Amino acid sequence: MLSASEPNPMDALIRKLGSIATFSAEERQAIERLPVNVRMLHPRQDIVRDGSKPSQCCLLLSGWACRYKLLRDGRRQILSFHIPGDIPDLQSLQIPTMDHSVATLTEAKVAFISHESLRGLTECFPGIGEVLTRCVLLDAATFREWMVGMGRRDAFEAIAHLLCELYLKLQAVGLAENYRFSLPFTQTDLGDALGLSYVHVNRVLQEMRGKSLITLRCHILEITGWDELLRIAEFDATYLHLEQRAAG
Repeated sequence: MLSASEPNPMDALIRKLGSIATFSAEERQAIERLPVNVRMLHPRQDIVRDGSKPSQCCLLLSGWACRYKLLRDGRRQILSFHIPGDIPDLQSLQIPTMDHSVATLTEAKVAFISHESLRGLTECFPGIGEVLTRCVLLDAATFREWMVGMGRRDAFEAIAHLLCELYLKLQAVGLAENYRFSLPFTQTDLGDALGLSYVHVNRVLQEMRGKSLITLRCHILEITGWDELLRIAEFDATYLHLEQRAAG
């Protein structure tokens, strides 16, 4: 049982869902009552592995995670980054075998929710089911943007686009403001997401600093040239479909 002073683990999910849709007080209470098993995980720890058949979904409560695929020679392609409130393996509710892995990038707190509980929730509250389906569709929209980035944007444009995306996603759930946010993963991680080498990522970030577009100190990134970064990336936030967005 949670004490009165402890936050409900489902608060992270409610913030995420609230950034893309609206739901009733009754639906909110139903989400809050979901039974979960909360665990602290180390950085670079697999949460669910490629080829497995999970019986539960993972809700990220704190820290960062990613989806990824490994080639036989060990090269890694990061498919998406995930922040608190995300359920990176939500598709396992409908597709029983994982075709990629999900891992932490930092120390992370994760709530595991059984498929049985999630199915029961969506049967009783179809509106919640629709919002969860929308989450999966929004992931697909993000994949499409990443595909455009890797196929047609140059390295400077691709990194600019990703930084804009991460800021807006974090801002929508209250984890960024004033164009500042925590960016705790490595330049190698950025390269594995965008198909770039560590050296190329480092060169672009240095160029962005030189142009006064960003500062990056102690894993805190500040976008000091937001409008220019948007212009360079040709960034259009439509694909994020965020209902709750602040100006700064």
